[in-house]
Amino acid sequence: MNNNQTQNVKILNCDPSALGLFGLAMVTLVASSQKLGITEGTSFIIPWAIFLGGFAQLFACINDSKRQNTFGTTAFGAYALFWFGVAASWMIKAGVFGQSLQAGVDPKQLGFAFLGYLIFSVIMTIGAMETNKVLFIIFFLIDFLFIGLTLDSFGIGGEFPHTLAAYSEFVIAMCSFYGSAAAVLNPHFGREFLPVGKPFGIFKK
Repeated sequence: MNNNQTQNVKILNCDPSALGLFGLAMVTLVASSQKLGITEGTSFIIPWAIFLGGFAQLFACINDSKRQNTFGTTAFGAYALFWFGVAASWMIKAGVFGQSLQAGVDPKQLGFAFLGYLIFSVIMTIGAMETNKVLFIIFFLIDFLFIGLTLDSFGIGGEFPHTLAAYSEFVIAMCSFYGSAAAVLNPHFGREFLPVGKPFGIFKK
């Protein structure tokens, strides 16, 4: 007698946004120190860009994908690849990959990359409105970061774009630390220990 039985196994993954936001917080904190003039150069920003900005957010991206979270997958994945790209750009500028590539550096090409990410960030800001208010604030500040980076790369606006990018990046770091803490402590305590704010309810009921 054959008894064919089918079992459905459901694998549960924890929310990876805490680690992803921590990675974002760390890399923006370190990178903002250079933009604010507190530190110099990018040599010691590169490791944090690769491992925290890149790999930590990529980990969050992959695990959000397993949770069928399209928004989180896209956001963490796109910004992880951004930091990999920025780290590689800094290394090219420093001559790590040879003098030929170093001599061919054109800041305006990076400006177009920043412009592309500005467009992407505006789209994600709209999506973040229906997630929570902390995430919306982070994306809103990321918009200003990319506005500053884009204008600065194109040499538009004097010192203002650089200053705008510097302070936006620092506040992004602080808000991301808060978001990461909320993502860890709220489920850990089983209650809203750190409020993140309800969705705006404009586009999604």
